[in-house]
Amino acid sequence: MLPGIARAQAYPARPVTVIVPFAAGGGTDVLARILAERMRGSLGQAVIVENVAGAAGSLGVGRAVRAPADGYTLIIGTVTTHVLIGALYQLAFDLVNDFEPITLLAIEPLLFVGKKAMPANNLMELIAWLRANPDKLRRGLPEPVRTDI
Repeated sequence: MLPGIARAQAYPARPVTVIVPFAAGGGTDVLARILAERMRGSLGQAVIVENVAGAAGSLGVGRAVRAPADGYTLIIGTVTTHVLIGALYQLAFDLVNDFEPITLLAIEPLLFVGKKAMPANNLMELIAWLRANPDKLRRGLPEPVRTDI
């Protein structure tokens, strides 16, 4: 008797889903769709872009973390979805241990924007003004997100 021959399954054997944790039409969605088209050509398989928007991206991240770890569901993340939501919300998953980064796709500059009447003209002046005027500082903290949805 000869032992059975073990062969690795060809990947991908079915469509791959890329989750975009934001609404369609934004920068992350556009980037995902451009990449999906390129991936489709090189993988020889459909690549589906699935927009799962809401709660600063945590709904889409939650959908990705619940998917089987089989390489058929990927997520395109941002600093908001994979860093900031961990500081803002109580999550039912671990952003550090439940995901494995694959590659850096793009760098997105972040801006502080204020009214022209604001006495600060740069970041150092803003920090100095905030320290000198703590009673004028306003900020909003979101309510905790339901992660059982």
